[in-house]
Formats: sequence, C-alpha cells, structure tokens
Amino acid sequence: MDRYDLIVIGSGPAGEKGAAQAAYFGKRVALVERAPHVGGAGINTGTIPSKTLRETALYFSGLQQRGLYGIDVMVKPDLTVKDFMYREHEVVKSLREVVRQNIERHRIDLIRGEASFEDAHTIAVAPPDADFVRRIQGDVVLIATGSVPARPRDIPFDDPRVYDSDEILHMERLPHTMAVVGAGVIGCEYTTIFAALGVRVTLLDGRDRLLPFLDAEIADRLRLQMEFLGVDVRLGDGVARVDPRADVIHLDTRRGDLLAVDAVLFAAGRHGNTRGLGLEKAGVPVGDRGLLEVNEHYQTAVPHVYAAGDVIGFPALAATSMEQARVAMCHAFDLKYKTRVAPIFPLAVYTIPEIAMAG
Repeated sequence: MDRYDLIVIGSGPAGEKGAAQAAYFGKRVALVERAPHVGGAGINTGTIPSKTLRETALYFSGLQQRGLYGIDVMVKPDLTVKDFMYREHEVVKSLREVVRQNIERHRIDLIRGEASFEDAHTIAVAPPDADFVRRIQGDVVLIATGSVPARPRDIPFDDPRVYDSDEILHMERLPHTMAVVGAGVIGCEYTTIFAALGVRVTLLDGRDRLLPFLDAEIADRLRLQMEFLGVDVRLGDGVARVDPRADVIHLDTRRGDLLAVDAVLFAAGRHGNTRGLGLEKAGVPVGDRGLLEVNEHYQTAVPHVYAAGDVIGFPALAATSMEQARVAMCHAFDLKYKTRVAPIFPLAVYTIPEIAMAG
C-alpha cells in the first residue's frame, strides 16, 4: 500500500493549490479526482463557465457597445447554442490543461477514481470502469470536494427543460422564456446572462431582497438594472408546483400566480459534496447541507483531516478557497509561510452589470 505525506480529495481550486503547496515544500502528495477532468466546479461547471458565458452574452447582445442605459436588447438572429457555448468550451479546455500541468510540475500523483475513507488514514479509490479498489494511506488528508446543486425532491429534474446550475451548461437550445428560481449569486448571474440574450426571464426568490450580503443600496441598484434588461423580478415569492406540459412548463407560485415558460433553472443553493466519502469511518461529522465544520486552521474534528473550499460553506469563492487550502497545509506541515486567510477578502458577482466589494 502506497503511503503519502498528504492525500487530497478533489482537484478544484482548493484541492489543486493545497496539493501544490505541500508538494512545493517537498511532501509526497496524492491527488484523487473522480471526474473525467481536473479543475472541479471552478473550471468545469461554475466560476469559469459562467463568467465566460457572461462575456459571450455581452458580445452577442451588443451590450458592451451600447451601454446599459436605455438599451433595446437584440440578439444576432442567427445565434445558435453552439455559437453561445463555443467560447466557454475553449476556455474550459485551456484551463484544464493549466491545472494538469501544475499537478505534473509539482510531481503530484494524480489518481483517478472515487475516494472513500476506510479509516482516518486510509483512502480507498475505486477507478472508473474497474472492478478493483486501490488503497492508499496519508499522514494528512485534505477534503476539497466542493459542492453540488441543491435538488429539491419535488422538482421534476428528469424533464430536459428543468435545469440545475450545473446542467444549464448543457442546454440544447435557447428558450424564449425562462424562470430562474433562487436569487443568489448563481441565480442572479444566469438571470442577467439570459436576459442579455433576449430571453424573457422571471426571477423568483422567497427573500425580500437580492443578495443579502450586499449593501441594500447596491442590491436595489442591481434589481433596477435587471428590470432595465427586461427581467420580471418577483421577491417574496417562490414555486409551489412545477407542471411540465408538452409544449410549456407551468409554474404555480406561492402567491397564487401561474407562469408558463419554456425552461426553468433552479439555483436555490448548493450542498457540500460529501456523500459517499465514508466520513463516519474517519470520525469526521457532517453538518447541515453536507458541509464540514472546521477551526481557524481548517482542521475538522479529526486533527489530521483538513477541509477547505466550498465543502466548508461561505464564502465559497475560488480565490478564497485557494488561500484556505494553503493555510491548512502550512499548519499541517508546520510550514512558516501562511498562518491565516486575509480577514478582508475581495468578492465579485458577475451579473450584468458586475458588482465588486471588499470586506
């Protein structure tokens, strides 16, 4: 059985940078990834794709040229989904290669397969399409498995017109009308992206304002800009029932309205991606929504098991996740480099227009 100084589970921003930090200081590191591609949600389904799609939407809609005040949104008439997604695919492909090269440059062992704990130091890795399990041991383990979209049980996600925030990247055609349920960061970003492309979007959220972590005046200005783009913003409301019909999807709202749309995006939060890890065998408790609780050094209840990134919850930002993992590894191996994440971190929301803040 191979033994490592560090085993990292997940190759997203936290996993990659945590692994590289330890390897840079001479530690033997294994990085386990179950997905076909490295990079995690940050590159493959979240941060990079949504931002690239935003720039694509600005290009096709002409908003960059006309500005945002008094516009009439008109998408180029020959736009296809292939056109819309092409740039996103190219950017994602190039950044996957950057991550792969960084792993290779630091001589990190990349192990493909699904990881689960057998005990606090032993990880079983089941390779895809294989009938055997590889076992490895680590003095330190970093859990950086990210998050997955919340999928309410009563929502018919088996209908191809009903999407979560990962599936929206695989849409077959641009809808004429769309409902976005959830006015968090992801919901607001995709709302403005599709509105910029001429889709008639209705945004629903049970709260009384957009993005509660923002200053109220900024959130109010964002709502105004959404309405300039033609978005029907319905706060204090939500979806009571989803009824897919042959040619349209009916949504019954909690206020008693009926919406008929071509597509629905549910962006009502994300859960920690901890299912199947066997954390109970390592003695690591799992909190609400699958999230892991950590201390200021990013240690879980088991001192040599660390966690960083989306799997520990807010702020769930790529840059902050990278820093969390670096700090965790410096503590784990007593490296005199980083002792804490900066208390004031930058935050950006890539709506149209974008919002940025610090602290």
